[in-house]
Amino acid sequence: MAINKQNRDDVMRGLGANEQAILERIPILFLRKIAAGIVRAKMRLQFTGWLQYLLPIIFVLVFFVIAAIANLLDARLLAIPFLVLGTMIFLVAVFDLVTVKFRLRFPENLPERKDDLELFDLMRARRSCRSFQTRKMTDTDRNELMESVHAHMEEPQIGQSPVRFEYISAPLTVWPTVNATEFLVALTPKEYDRIAVIDVGRSLQKIVMDATRMGLGTCWIGPGADHVSIIKNLGDRFDPEKDHIICVCAVGYKSSYIPIFLRLFNAQFKRRLPLSELFFADTSFEQPLDLDTAPFNRFGRNYEICQWAPSSYNGQTTRCVANTEENGDVKSFDFYATTASRYYAPVALGIWCANWEMGCVTLDIHGHFAVLSAGERGVRDENTHPKLPRYEVSWVLDEKF
Repeated sequence: MAINKQNRDDVMRGLGANEQAILERIPILFLRKIAAGIVRAKMRLQFTGWLQYLLPIIFVLVFFVIAAIANLLDARLLAIPFLVLGTMIFLVAVFDLVTVKFRLRFPENLPERKDDLELFDLMRARRSCRSFQTRKMTDTDRNELMESVHAHMEEPQIGQSPVRFEYISAPLTVWPTVNATEFLVALTPKEYDRIAVIDVGRSLQKIVMDATRMGLGTCWIGPGADHVSIIKNLGDRFDPEKDHIICVCAVGYKSSYIPIFLRLFNAQFKRRLPLSELFFADTSFEQPLDLDTAPFNRFGRNYEICQWAPSSYNGQTTRCVANTEENGDVKSFDFYATTASRYYAPVALGIWCANWEMGCVTLDIHGHFAVLSAGERGVRDENTHPKLPRYEVSWVLDEKF
């Protein structure tokens, strides 16, 4: 059943970019409406702070109902497994409530630093932290983190619009992270500038990697952050006439007390697309890049750390095309976004830019970012290319090989 524009707008009204992107994959209008209703109910609950703990109860009720029906039908051998499973999930849910929601638990140790890891291993070791200890960062760790923020803010940006990060020490309303009380808020000018959004991803990723080396846990939060609570805590550091909130990053000490829902949630984001679906030799995105032959093998694990870069809901919305000279020398690596998203896709692309740039520095490969014309990218007639993937920015090599 085809979905016309009016029906699509009605179904999507009030939903964020991430939710819309997920629902657009459902081709049947009736099923899409049902899914949209579920998403809206989830959004109403997620900022209450209870959704993470209520979801397991749904499964408990389902298992108990199945067990009851089976018992009524004298199928006790079927009823017992469902009864046991439902009871186990219920006990785990109660444990989560006591230890995570109400914070009645044993103290946890501070994490160890990761100074001994080289960059590529550090990036692979980093995972989104969605459950934090109840303690604040030490003054030493907080000062070191803010030094990282200031250092990366002094570096040249890709664009011209100012990007800044504000620190908040307060329990913001966020989803699905629990017990986070310290955040970095990414701000750009209110007038939309896509390159500025890319700069947010690029700069914040460098800060995140510094925090990871310190042993801190971090979690990127985009549509899961309630802007009302953020603006309230920013106070006079936020001007509604001039500023726009792009995302926040929770930062602190990782906790071993993680709700069962978040454990399952995290498990869903360990998969990544193969490199053959991320790096290409042509702008039609049909020929995968041969990463094992010269000159592309010179970039080693750069491909891997981009493959494992974080993105909203693990969407992996970034693609890369190697732009070469006629003699085979590499001119640039051109980065594209696969969706028209105004925020989460360019942030994810900025994270790729940061990983690629830091990887090149480690490999002693020199280059810079630039927005190239179609001709400079070897595209003769851009009108013949599909609108998506959309070209964003290039890493231009300062040396040829």
